Amino acid sequence: MTDVKTKIDETVKSNDVVLYMKGTKEMPQCGFSSRVAGVLNYMGVEYTDVNVLADEEIRQGIKDYSDWPTVPQLYVKGEFVGGCDIITEMTLSGELDTLFDENGVAYNKEAADKIREANA
Repeated sequence: MTDVKTKIDETVKSNDVVLYMKGTKEMPQCGFSSRVAGVLNYMGVEYTDVNVLADEEIRQGIKDYSDWPTVPQLYVKGEFVGGCDIITEMTLSGELDTLFDENGVAYNKEAADKIREANA
């Protein structure tokens, strides 16, 4: 398990934004992963996607790493942000914009505003 933790740690810390998900950003394999990837894709965020379905050790390892029981899991600048419900809430409240701004992560502000308008 140490090798898996090291691999996860290196991935999370060497990429600005990482999404551990079921499937890929181009083809999510569950609704929750699809929702978070959809938000990031729509907002034009560049991120690394890790398909937990491709590796059982990573699938369990990411849950142990974050002490969070579910996937997807979003990391920004090495810090665990949350899963689908948290990312949805942060998107709608504008907190995700603030997090990206504070961490120098590029995104399309107009797209973020459109998401909020559509869900108002």
